[in-house]
Amino acid sequence: MKILGPIAAFMIAAAPAFACDTALVLSIDVSNSVDPAEYRLQVDGMADALLDPEIVDAMVAGYVAIAVMQWSGQDRQETSIAWRQIRSALDAERLSVDARLIPRAFVLSDTAPAEAMYYAVDLFHSAPDCKRRVIDISGDGTANAGADPARARQFAQRNGITINGIAIESMGVAITSFFQRQIITRDGFVITARTHREYPDAIRRKIIRELSQALG
Repeated sequence: MKILGPIAAFMIAAAPAFACDTALVLSIDVSNSVDPAEYRLQVDGMADALLDPEIVDAMVAGYVAIAVMQWSGQDRQETSIAWRQIRSALDAERLSVDARLIPRAFVLSDTAPAEAMYYAVDLFHSAPDCKRRVIDISGDGTANAGADPARARQFAQRNGITINGIAIESMGVAITSFFQRQIITRDGFVITARTHREYPDAIRRKIIRELSQALG
């Protein structure tokens, strides 16, 4: 008999009233600063994280729903994978396979995180009825186009949505500071990846932390 990981065991013990514990939007930065190799690191890192045994156990135990989007400039947002609710390890495997195969949506575009946040908030209109709603924003630059990110963050907060982030740094902590000031919500957090090569580990740690927080 399979022994569940600690997150899954606690989720089952908690017996949430909602059929779905967490609805999670995974958003990938594909702005001009992201080259083909860096895009591949993001996509493969996300796909690998969705196969991590601890994450799979937690997703199945909480009937977690996942959607994947890509974003860059002001009018450059796209849903790459519509909502999938994870009820089995096979569901998680299929999601990982599809995530690994998504083509890049945009090239040679600006960085407009506010529009990405507004778009992600809109996605919850078609999401399953979940106890928590969370947006993951990854990015390697500050805003250079679009609306005010702080206003978009406030809009998400008013709608009861949490925004977390992965700040991909090339040097220093400028992107991390930007995320802390203008992207994440009051109940959110930022994980820093030192270059895109650290992104796979960062997204794994972030998803585990998000599903752990779902336990309250």
